Amino acid sequence: MQQLAATTCRWLKPTAKVNIQIRALAQHICPVIQNFLYLRYYSLKFLNMSFIRIWVHCVWTTKRRIPYMEDEIRSTIIEHIFTNAKQKGIYIDHMNGYKEHLHALISLGGKQNISEIMQSIKGESSHWINKNKLTKLRFEWQDDYYAVSVGINHIDTLRQYIRNQVHHHTSESFDDEIDKLVEEYKLERMRD
Repeated sequence: MQQLAATTCRWLKPTAKVNIQIRALAQHICPVIQNFLYLRYYSLKFLNMSFIRIWVHCVWTTKRRIPYMEDEIRSTIIEHIFTNAKQKGIYIDHMNGYKEHLHALISLGGKQNISEIMQSIKGESSHWINKNKLTKLRFEWQDDYYAVSVGINHIDTLRQYIRNQVHHHTSESFDDEIDKLVEEYKLERMRD
């Protein structure tokens, strides 16, 4: 780094023919250029990378909670959502659900927000489901969704919970599940 700064400042080094004012200016400018080059070098090397890990647990339902998603259809929809999300730079760690809803564990990127991700996932997937006629009736997702941040210490537990959705809903309804989540996290209804 010093070699780079010295090479750059060589043209500023005063000679015997240069007057005193220019020498003073050169002595002032050389450290400024050295600092600039130093900061530029290290900002390119270290400071221009962001490290982000924001985990969000999202849940959304079919319109009017119509149980469209039997096992085979649900698997096809989930596979499609994973593929489409990957193409759009959305990282979905885990996803599963039951007949009328899906759960997803999503890691937000630096320029992403929940509203845009949910709009992208739900809008594109409902269009794809209807285009491919996976359901007899017109398929729609509910406008609303559930989203809550998840601490790193709870990720493995949540992954297990998402994987076991089918078994879980043999003993608990979706309404009961949501009521518990709303109570546990003290959630309030928000409108975009």
